[in-house]
Amino acid sequence: MGYGIRLKIWGDYACFTRPEMKAERVSYDVLTPSAARGILEAVHWKPAIRWVVDRIHVLKDIRFDNIRRNEVEGKISESKIRSALGGKEVDLHQYAAGERQQRASLLLRDVAYVIEAHFEMTAAAGPEDTPEKHYNIFLRRARHGQCYHRPYLGCREFPAHFALVEDELPASELTGEKDLGWMLWDIEFDKEMTAKFFRPTLRDGAFEVPDLRKDVGA
Repeated sequence: MGYGIRLKIWGDYACFTRPEMKAERVSYDVLTPSAARGILEAVHWKPAIRWVVDRIHVLKDIRFDNIRRNEVEGKISESKIRSALGGKEVDLHQYAAGERQQRASLLLRDVAYVIEAHFEMTAAAGPEDTPEKHYNIFLRRARHGQCYHRPYLGCREFPAHFALVEDELPASELTGEKDLGWMLWDIEFDKEMTAKFFRPTLRDGAFEVPDLRKDVGA
């Protein structure tokens, strides 16, 4: 195991979208491991390290809100992007006025979590890449509220505030057990974008996250 950290994150709204919902956005009940990894990478990431989420603490009661938002109908196609990269003149703009759609979303509101995680060195690490170096970079950035890009809670319009937890863990408002059902663990982009799922149980406001890459010998 590498160097461990604990990071508190919070925000007014969050949406960790369930992949089985096609038309409307419906959030999972809690922060997902893939979203937690994205938040950590927003603070500090290099090809030399891989973040592994160990445990997620849910600090506040789970509350949902229904809202309607304007979204665009589609996205710029991969073929157009490849053509532009090949030197062809291609229109890569999206015109929101002609593609605007109003969609309902089931969001989480007033959320707060603590991510417990560690990082491991990868094959891309060079002689100058040491665990101590990357650990200290993360600590310095987290203490000063610095990041590579602003972390967000599932969607970019829901920014995440963050702070390093160096003392006792904040108390959770949740008690007892709750089966969270099947949840997306992560997408392995180096294995043909394979999606992996697991079934966590929330116990007194926290649940363990398995490292499924390690479980399959990756």
